Amino acid sequence: MFKSTGTDHRIENQSIEIFEIRPQWQNPTETMELPVAKTTFVKTQNCWKVYWQRADLKWHAYEPVPKVKQLREFLKLVTDDQHACFLVDLIQVHYADWVIA
Repeated sequence: MFKSTGTDHRIENQSIEIFEIRPQWQNPTETMELPVAKTTFVKTQNCWKVYWQRADLKWHAYEPVPKVKQLREFLKLVTDDQHACFLVDLIQVHYADWVIA
């Protein structure tokens, strides 16, 4: 099993995607990104929609909690991962340094 080199995130428009960074299995000197979770802010609803990536490699609404009011709630869902959708048992998500209003 390859060891994760960490997690990171990208912000694009109103979406934040969290991903794991790990060595490629065919060439460990190169890294790859494995999607973990995604959230998108919907201004008209004043909420964050929560998504997870299924085996079809498409983002799907996280049905146990499809939307949250605050970004910190999204991060708690990912960290707690009560339904094993975000594969947090394989990675460690460290976002204590995020400034969340």
